[in-house]
Amino acid sequence: MINDEIDNLNHIKAVCVYCASSTQLAGCYTAAAEALGRLLGERHLRVINGAGNSGLMRAVSDATLKAGGTVTGVIPHFMIEQNWCHDALTELIEVENMHERKQRMAALSDAVIALPGGCGTLEELLEVITWKQLGLYANPVVILNVNGYFDPLLAMLQQAIDEKFMRAQHAALWRVAKTAEEAVQLIYTEPKWDMDLSKLALV
Repeated sequence: MINDEIDNLNHIKAVCVYCASSTQLAGCYTAAAEALGRLLGERHLRVINGAGNSGLMRAVSDATLKAGGTVTGVIPHFMIEQNWCHDALTELIEVENMHERKQRMAALSDAVIALPGGCGTLEELLEVITWKQLGLYANPVVILNVNGYFDPLLAMLQQAIDEKFMRAQHAALWRVAKTAEEAVQLIYTEPKWDMDLSKLALV
């Protein structure tokens, strides 16, 4: 039975983490970011992020590296010019623009975990959910709902389903975790998206 459960786990090597770069956040958000980075690092996973040197992005990177993991940062050239780049990552990939950044981060990952963040984080999260709905990304997408931060977004998504802007099946495009431990567990156990369901993208 145990061997069957192991065989059914996703083979995760790299996790894309979306999160805030703000430094003005409540301590619970930083603690969650550090916990997530530590858990990913302890599993010797590669974190894929936006290479930022502040906020939750830095907290995840530093905790991952300290715990024995690796971090690949993907960042547009203009952000490097603004000195927004973490200078101690395992690997740095410089790209031309934000669109290429998001595509590269998703392409490198076996799963996505979204911590709380502002417009950029919300845009990344909704875009990867859209790609999954269209059959362009099959891997687990987990929303780490620290302190109920994502409750309004989750309510909006449920309203979209209730009012037939999305199908009921689309609620399975993402999973929600309350803790870093739960988020990491979900990336291993959440089944890959059935790409044939992209035919249901139209309601």
